[in-house]
Amino acid sequence: MSKNLALYAAAILIWGSTWYAINFQLGVVDPALSISYRFALAAAMLMAWLAVRGERLMPPPHAWRWVALTGVFTFSLNYLLVYMATGHLSSGLVAVGGSALSLMNILNARLFLKQPVRGDVLAGGVLGVAGVLLLFLPEFELRGLAGAAGLGFAYIMLSNYSASLGNMAVSKARGQGVPLLPATAWGMIIGSALMAGVAVLRGAELRFEPTAAYVGSLVYLALFGSVAAFLSYFTLIGRIGPDRAGYVAVMTPVLALVISTLFEDFHWTPLGALGLALAVGGNLLVMTPPSIAARFRRAPAPAE
Repeated sequence: MSKNLALYAAAILIWGSTWYAINFQLGVVDPALSISYRFALAAAMLMAWLAVRGERLMPPPHAWRWVALTGVFTFSLNYLLVYMATGHLSSGLVAVGGSALSLMNILNARLFLKQPVRGDVLAGGVLGVAGVLLLFLPEFELRGLAGAAGLGFAYIMLSNYSASLGNMAVSKARGQGVPLLPATAWGMIIGSALMAGVAVLRGAELRFEPTAAYVGSLVYLALFGSVAAFLSYFTLIGRIGPDRAGYVAVMTPVLALVISTLFEDFHWTPLGALGLALAVGGNLLVMTPPSIAARFRRAPAPAE
């Protein structure tokens, strides 16, 4: 297995399961506080790892603007909007909605990073988003675009764009040689502090739920969903760029839907199966290396 494929698999397997774990975080504790706890714990784990290894704990001075932007867009606003969307949609559908991140990354990489847009990558992103919309269609038909389904969909699209802006900041930082681990840890600290501030401004009660379900899901989300998955994903961005790395967000909800089918009684329809097929087809287009795609484009027509 290549390193890029291993990084893809780690991010998809972990994030595909975190949507189900988030269910155990909802209810007693304000969502902003739960997000703050999650990234404070994740940052502490990363800092401890760096200290044990004797590595630097602080990013270089020129990195702080990118670290701050990552904290704002990736580790706070993004997740707050996800929790807001989950208040209107099932976790599986919220995960599916997150697939639009791939197309946003492609467009933002062109806008902010001046990266050329490969036609096959763009086609794959559009195809994947078409699959997402097909999976959402029954919910829109049942609850209406102007109701909870439409509002939840709007929240998850805003979350996607926030995450995409965070990805651009990560890509900029990686391009300037910013060390990944300390930058990620401090981005999480900034995000945690912002979410604590949001909870205070909202008048939320500062509380913690000492149950096995809440604590267990919090540790899982912090250690695996935050530390392991984000490091895999950010490393992937540095290796292959945000446009192709962002397609993790299309395959992740596929796994989330499988988990939802097993544990949350999610019902598949022919339209949903078609949406899944489109998402997988788009994934194949996006992950095709440029050299192979160019080879197919240059292939001579078969003789008649």
